[in-house]
Amino acid sequence: MTELPDIKASNSRRLALNNTDELPAFPEGWFLVASRETILRETLIEKTWMGREIIAWSDGNGHICVADAFCPHLGSHLGPTVGGKVRDGCLVCPFHGFEFDATGQCVATPNAPAPRAARLGVLETREILGMVFAWWGAKGRPPQWDLPDEPPTAEWSRLRSTRLRFRGHPQETTENSVDVEHLGYTHGYHDVEPTGSLSIDGAYLKSCFDFTNVQKIAGLFKVVSEISAVAHVHGLGYSFVEFHEKKIGLDARLWVLSTPIDGTFIDVVLVSQVREIHNPGRFIVGLGFLPMRLRHRLMNPFFLRQEKRYVLQDVVIWERKRFRSHPRLCRADGPLGKYRRYCRQFYPELEPEKPGAGKVKSNRK
Repeated sequence: MTELPDIKASNSRRLALNNTDELPAFPEGWFLVASRETILRETLIEKTWMGREIIAWSDGNGHICVADAFCPHLGSHLGPTVGGKVRDGCLVCPFHGFEFDATGQCVATPNAPAPRAARLGVLETREILGMVFAWWGAKGRPPQWDLPDEPPTAEWSRLRSTRLRFRGHPQETTENSVDVEHLGYTHGYHDVEPTGSLSIDGAYLKSCFDFTNVQKIAGLFKVVSEISAVAHVHGLGYSFVEFHEKKIGLDARLWVLSTPIDGTFIDVVLVSQVREIHNPGRFIVGLGFLPMRLRHRLMNPFFLRQEKRYVLQDVVIWERKRFRSHPRLCRADGPLGKYRRYCRQFYPELEPEKPGAGKVKSNRK
């Protein structure tokens, strides 16, 4: 999976907690850090993530460490822009040469024994198909649920990705999973229909819907696609959508990974895969004449470009919209109210803790 180089985030307006029509900037959950490919290629990366400075690197055994970017010795930034580096699998501080292993423990200094108390603030991580996620907990809480298992990859293309950065919030972007009404009005889909009721189990939400998409090819003729979609949402940083196009016989996957940067800007990374197409239901630009091993490889970038185009239509709205804590809903809005109630669990700082409350569980779909 390729990833665009990081862009320096702005430290402009942050969302306030004391305004009921503004969301807390950093919901609890798992959020993308980077791809393993990027971390291995760059050796050491630094970025602003969930309002904090973090670093990530891999030791010689392939273990990835994501940690706070400041040395516990005298507070130097440890990122490569300051002079931090990785040597023999250990992170080396550019200020006094303290070395840290992938558990965050200081293991050596140039002129004295390593102090046991010198330890980096290490984040819990999970990896799915080479995508590295870290946990952000309100007031430092440990993980309250886990991410799903990796989906099978046999017969699927390699991951492709693209990234968008804009003013927004992950609750607003994830709301698309249940806001089927906007699919027709904003994106021009036809015959949009939910299939079954919205399903919620702890931090896991499942939404299913069918729709028809009409596109013009070369401005000359129309192609009609009949699509079934299933969205799997695990918190506000991880959405995974499965698509099945009935006429071509195309199966595709799209991850929509929203990560707050500084309280104003978010990164939305779109990651796609397409399954091998054995017997295409119709020939699309000669698809049926291509060797089977090439069909899904060529369709994947086309699919990702199309999905990016739809997301950009939403970005125009997301950047200028205002969150309404008490929206005036109509019957056509379907499960938006249920979705809003689902989201409350990701802001534990806003609600008093209930006696005996345990961790939020989630099915691993």
